[in-house]
Amino acid sequence: MTTVYVMSTCPDCVQVKARLSNNPNYELIDIGQHVRHLKAFLHLRDSHSAFDAVKAKGAVGIPCFVDEQGGVSFEVPKEASANSSEEASASILDGAACNLDGTGC
Repeated sequence: MTTVYVMSTCPDCVQVKARLSNNPNYELIDIGQHVRHLKAFLHLRDSHSAFDAVKAKGAVGIPCFVDEQGGVSFEVPKEASANSSEEASASILDGAACNLDGTGC
């Protein structure tokens, strides 16, 4: 099972959550729902080299996909991108962004 770190206020994560929420191959963990989830994500982010480029850009690194072998990816899996969801798109405001400068997530 792939663990997916997301946050309900992240526009990219909203789409991923909507598309993977009923998929038993993915465990969705919202890092904003409990401090223990945030701590687990921060430990991963602080210790895994996959986040080096993400941190260099000033990004958070979510959505983050962690496979069973501990591999980290920031690419949305094919099954998530292949299934379009009007509900996911409708819940995202135009121009929504996570970065402090208003660009991207």
